[in-house]
Amino acid sequence: MRFVWLFAFLTVSSAQIITVRFPVARSTTPLDGRLLLLLSNDPSEEPRMQIDDTPKSQMVFGVTVDGWRPGEPMTVGDNATGYPRASLKDVPPGDYTIQAVLNVYETFHRSDGKTVKLAPDRGEGQHWNLAPGNLLSKPRVVRIGSGAPPITVSLDEVIPTIKPEPDTKYIRHLRIQSKLLTQFWGRPMYLSAVVLVPEGFDSRPQARYPLIIFHDHFVSGMNDFRETPPDPSLKPDYSERFHLAGYNRIQQEEAYKNYQTWIAPGTPRVLIIKLQHANPFYDDSYAVNSSNVGPYGDAIETELIPAIEQKFRGIGQVWARFVYGGSTGGWESLAVQMFYPDHYNGAFVACPDPVDFHAFMTADLYKQDNLFYLQGANKTIEQPGMRDYLGHTLISMRDNVAYEAALGDHGRSGDQFDIWQAVYSPTGDDGYPQAIFDKSTGVIDHNTAEYWRQHYDLNAILQRDWNTLGPKLQGKLHIYVGSDDTYFLNNAVYLMEDFLNQTGTAGHGVPYEGEVRYGPRAEHCWNGDPTKPNWYSRLHYNQMYLPQIVERIQKTAPPGADLTSWRY
Repeated sequence: MRFVWLFAFLTVSSAQIITVRFPVARSTTPLDGRLLLLLSNDPSEEPRMQIDDTPKSQMVFGVTVDGWRPGEPMTVGDNATGYPRASLKDVPPGDYTIQAVLNVYETFHRSDGKTVKLAPDRGEGQHWNLAPGNLLSKPRVVRIGSGAPPITVSLDEVIPTIKPEPDTKYIRHLRIQSKLLTQFWGRPMYLSAVVLVPEGFDSRPQARYPLIIFHDHFVSGMNDFRETPPDPSLKPDYSERFHLAGYNRIQQEEAYKNYQTWIAPGTPRVLIIKLQHANPFYDDSYAVNSSNVGPYGDAIETELIPAIEQKFRGIGQVWARFVYGGSTGGWESLAVQMFYPDHYNGAFVACPDPVDFHAFMTADLYKQDNLFYLQGANKTIEQPGMRDYLGHTLISMRDNVAYEAALGDHGRSGDQFDIWQAVYSPTGDDGYPQAIFDKSTGVIDHNTAEYWRQHYDLNAILQRDWNTLGPKLQGKLHIYVGSDDTYFLNNAVYLMEDFLNQTGTAGHGVPYEGEVRYGPRAEHCWNGDPTKPNWYSRLHYNQMYLPQIVERIQKTAPPGADLTSWRY
């Protein structure tokens, strides 16, 4: 068979050209996407698995491909956006493992009249290095530097499809097509859920169960639940985060203990739900309605949750629904309890993403002019974006944004700052999210920040609406964060606590009657247990919050409520 090859030339220096190509057999139509050239000096695994926002990250250089036709050469040089090195010309001479990946985009014709090109989720949770259908090359070692021979990289391989996780006795799956999201995105869109059913679920068809949503990032199963004993042949790893050897073994051991507790007599029988709502911007929608991401809040609340409760015999009343989660899931738990106060009876909020944009990690989006730097009288001070529990800076705000800029323009990196922008910002004239700050300079757009304040600054909304919202939230808000959170998320919680502690005083409506708790020296993602270290407690969300949930149910359930069919 005769192949036509598609070329991209990435210039490292005037004496060296890297040529990336793929055969027409991989696509007979023009391709859109983000071409990522990866260079690594770590031979331990493929370069595509070594790109992240930590100090260990290897190098990525990204170029947007728009209507790239088979056989049409494309030269890319200084316009390639790089991280951690800003340009290919900055790569020191030497031997590197090279790999290229094309993150393929799809064209969406949205109901708001905007046409955008984005990477759809393909069952992997919006990860470009794992997304089925993305093209990639085989890793190999090359020489970079002046006088080195020309380099050709061929995108000969395609990431294969992912097999769905099978159901088990306790872990079930549900997938529905969302009418609301399908209408918004102009193509079929789906919502899914992983459901942990209680012991006796199949043998007691008359039982109805409380529903607890465990907000998390995209998962295909229950990673803290293991129905078989730990693998004795598992090679122990080392957790730099927790300074523990064999943490992978600990995780398996605790997951198996969770299973044993789950099936034990006396354990309250409830449904634990993890939602799957990966979208063209991120592995998670933040579970709220958004100008750019779509009506995910309403779709989850009015389509997915009723389908779960119908199929898995949920009680289906507000007194029997709860939410909890950490980090992104912490923000979501608080947000859905606030935005849908009549749907849930309590939120347990661990290490939430910024809940007050006066403390957007280390930046004040309202008072500062720049995200990257604190401006002094005669100097600028670069702001940290990530730290260890001793306070050592691991990445700056500027570098964190540069990482995402290399992965995609127009907010298409599929990562953290870009999903905040996609969820919180209005839609720009070009159909993509309105930028909250300039990614090159860090300059903040205060008009966009004001939109964020009005719509998604949770503390600002609580303060603005407490007279009407407060009575619906009494006793429902429980917030936990480490005082040394890796991403400085405790700073925003301090501000929210200041307001919550004022509630019930003159002019501040009813008291909130919840709790805010801090873990001394605890980093991300401390979830409220003062008796156990963070590395342990984070593996036991269910065991931590379930007793408080049962107590809340007993306190608030209306007369005649079913308090017995699920207690066996």
